[in-house]
Amino acid sequence: MTTFLRTLAAGLLLALSAFAQAPAHRKQLLAIGEEKGYRHEAVSHALSTIERLGRENGLWDTTIRTDTEPLTKKKLEYNAKNLNDFDAVLFYTGGTLEMDDQQKKDFLSFVHDDGKGFIGVHSATITFTQWPEYGDMIGGYYDEHPWGTFQPSILVEDPAFPGMAKMPREFTLTDEIYQLKDFSRDKCRVIMRLDATKLELTNPRVHRADRDFAVAWAKQYGKGRVYYSTLGHVSANWDKPEFQAMFVGAIEWALGLVDADVTPRPSPQQVVAK
Repeated sequence: MTTFLRTLAAGLLLALSAFAQAPAHRKQLLAIGEEKGYRHEAVSHALSTIERLGRENGLWDTTIRTDTEPLTKKKLEYNAKNLNDFDAVLFYTGGTLEMDDQQKKDFLSFVHDDGKGFIGVHSATITFTQWPEYGDMIGGYYDEHPWGTFQPSILVEDPAFPGMAKMPREFTLTDEIYQLKDFSRDKCRVIMRLDATKLELTNPRVHRADRDFAVAWAKQYGKGRVYYSTLGHVSANWDKPEFQAMFVGAIEWALGLVDADVTPRPSPQQVVAK
């Protein structure tokens, strides 16, 4: 066999192998980047990174929108996509978005009843703060960021969750960490938290008496899968391989491509205290 034929055969084998490993049907992710309050500069880079990662790993296609028109189950004009065309929705949003009552009902049903996924990034917990059902779905609401953008010590509670395997059990990262209210470990599986022993807890904006500052969590919402991370404020973090791997794992889980145990657990620091 000539060198050319050997090279051609090797190329065909590689192509066939890649085709065999690719999912039969790529999942569809709807990423919303609309903000009605504070404008986060990282939104564009975050969503373009998520779109690129899905395309490169061959697992999902991303539709990026800066409006809420697709968040409905009713048929739209001009063949526009609606919730029926997606497997998960990602919010890097803020404020009260423009959705009527039927859209809100359709959106919650998409996750709760249809068993689809939702991923909330950073300011997703400062979205729809007057809509309690949304807060119940995502797991909590923004309650200040007492330390602004800083470099805290982050503890990984669940290294078995998708995307966390290569993360150190403790690491530092410069980002803006939200303090959450209406958040309870009884309703979600905390994946990461701040090391409260290394925080300035005398800060008057610290409101959590339990000193439990969750950084990321996952939960079931009816039949659906919900993931939230307060990380993502700093644009440069979206270029870090370990940061990208963390969100790829979370998106894969929300899309139903991989499974994980999201049974709620008490804080390890509370267990030690007992």
